[in-house]
Amino acid sequence: MSTEHVGQRIRAARKMRQLSVRRLADDVRISTSLLEKIESGDRTPSSGTIARIAKALAVGPDRLTGQPFMADAEAEDQAQAAIPDLRRILLTYDNPDDLLTAPRPLAVLAAEMDHVAQLRQDGQYASLGPLLPGLLAELTHAAHTARGEEQQRAYWWLARGYRATNSLAHKLGYHDLSLTAVERVHWAADRSGDPLMQVTAAYLRAGAMMRMGAYGSARRVLENLEQEVERLAPEASMNGAQMAVQGAILLKLAILEARDGRPERATQRLAEAGAAANMLAADTTHYEMSFGPTNVRIHEVAAMIDTGDTEQALARLREWGAEQDRTDWELPRGIAKERASHHHIDVAAARLAEGDRQGAFADLSVARGISPVHTRFHPTTRQTAAALVRLDRRSDDSIAGLARWAGA
Repeated sequence: MSTEHVGQRIRAARKMRQLSVRRLADDVRISTSLLEKIESGDRTPSSGTIARIAKALAVGPDRLTGQPFMADAEAEDQAQAAIPDLRRILLTYDNPDDLLTAPRPLAVLAAEMDHVAQLRQDGQYASLGPLLPGLLAELTHAAHTARGEEQQRAYWWLARGYRATNSLAHKLGYHDLSLTAVERVHWAADRSGDPLMQVTAAYLRAGAMMRMGAYGSARRVLENLEQEVERLAPEASMNGAQMAVQGAILLKLAILEARDGRPERATQRLAEAGAAANMLAADTTHYEMSFGPTNVRIHEVAAMIDTGDTEQALARLREWGAEQDRTDWELPRGIAKERASHHHIDVAAARLAEGDRQGAFADLSVARGISPVHTRFHPTTRQTAAALVRLDRRSDDSIAGLARWAGA
């Protein structure tokens, strides 16, 4: 179990930089009282707040979150065990090691990559990790040896493999490997002949910029991508894939604006995304981009939480819940498990901020049930669970058990 929480790491880095609480709070545009609660471990900082604090302290966000987390469970160790092989394969992307046998036919590799992509969207990293190195090695050889359209298709599937690697590395906390994987997605996408795959690669790069607090750079990339998708549509008539990719870009922009302290712009982007979602019959996953009415609502709540308006975020969930004759909004079936668990992790932090400790515990438990490994490795889970233990005056075994499971 970790002996140090994110607030303690922030305090240590702040003192090393010889900054007062007030000075750091002013630098990251939050109140002194909020920073004090974060440092004491009574408040879970949002991803955007952590990024701003890390930038102000001139450290990486992973320095503050304590990533990568080294889990004890055997299943998670399977995901961790893939990291050395993935580093080697990403390093030798243009000069791969020899294979003992010839790669399987591209159609077989593509089917396996579809399976890997589904595991990624469901947050099943323990199952995904062991599959990735061998599949990437085969796809790399297929891409280098094929010719013509077959080669372009191989690079298209390889780009998806690098994307899965990026997700696995990021979720486990290996951010250097994640950044390398994003660059490899770009490399493969540029050779795939698919403009939307190239847009997807740039979208992932913008996401990495956001995690590092480079909001201006990420904003320019995303705004250019939105215009690029418009240019790709023949006679301004978008197909479903183009609409979904553009919608995902708009949602990413909404979160960016929220994290950058611009709630009005976030609301504008959410409205644009909502209008696009209303043109789709249902939620979609084109290019592994979750987009549709449900994801617009998920991002609306996330944007409020990122701006610190947790009270309004929870009120919105109750409002949507009333439409379902429920106390709070429940996600419809079929949403990617990683997306659904992330939503409940965010809501748990919001409930804790509003003093609802039992509700926070309930949402973390729901997230755990949806996607256990994703929930366990998410920094916000650990921060929220650790805060619940410190605030628990009844010594609730279930709360302590959740914190132990999360490594908090």
